[in-house]
Amino acid sequence: MIVEINKIRIGEKNPFCLIAGPCVIENEKITLSIAEKLKKICDHLSIPLVFKASYDKANRTSVRSFRGPGLKEGLQVLARVKAETGLPVLSDIHQPSEAKPAAEVLDVIQIPAFLCRQTDLLIAAGHTNRVVNVKKGQFVAPEDTARFVDKINSAGNSRVLLTERGTFFGYHNLVVDFCGFQVMSAFAPIIFDATHSVQQPALGEVSGGRREFIPLLIRSALAAGCAGLFLEVHPKPEEALSDGPNMVGLDDLSPLLEQAKEIDIMVKKWIF
Repeated sequence: MIVEINKIRIGEKNPFCLIAGPCVIENEKITLSIAEKLKKICDHLSIPLVFKASYDKANRTSVRSFRGPGLKEGLQVLARVKAETGLPVLSDIHQPSEAKPAAEVLDVIQIPAFLCRQTDLLIAAGHTNRVVNVKKGQFVAPEDTARFVDKINSAGNSRVLLTERGTFFGYHNLVVDFCGFQVMSAFAPIIFDATHSVQQPALGEVSGGRREFIPLLIRSALAAGCAGLFLEVHPKPEEALSDGPNMVGLDDLSPLLEQAKEIDIMVKKWIF
């Protein structure tokens, strides 16, 4: 099963695709800077790249948390990223009414994990005919992700990705079910979100995270045959306005991707 985003082919024997960018659009300047640096890194390593950044983080622990610039201004920033870098762009939608305007800019429409069962939202995203990336909810079994794909397919859209981002386990911890990769891959190519999988939800007014486990999880996910990686990155994670504790520093990205590429090449010789 292969999904195409512009000239990027995701799935089966194709090299893993990287979906990466900051958690949220903090401002236009830093968003463009991150996109340019990511493009330079991925061009050097010959890794296909989709740039991601959220225009609105509607699911925040605290009402005082930074949410982003909103739909109109955020899409303008992403349109500029697309025009200046040539990269395909991804962002989340939270209501069916956002699907149509978002599709005028976005190459990939993402459904947040907590909204993955919202039928009207999935169908609205499907009707745009854009690639739809559905984050698997922290409460959803791998086999139940088939229902998400069915809903999007019902809108005449077969261009679906499924993203694993960890499952609730006790308090303030997530666990990744690598056996679930094999189950989910029967429905759509699997993307692994390593940064949200090390998140520690709702530690006080903000979520925590243990980024030291990101390399381990990336190695494990690629060994399990995922089709792509999803990483939130920032030049200074400790100063990021959202999800800093579980983001990767831009300066740490290149060696991480070099290792990931070697594993991906080796594993896909055996799986496919």
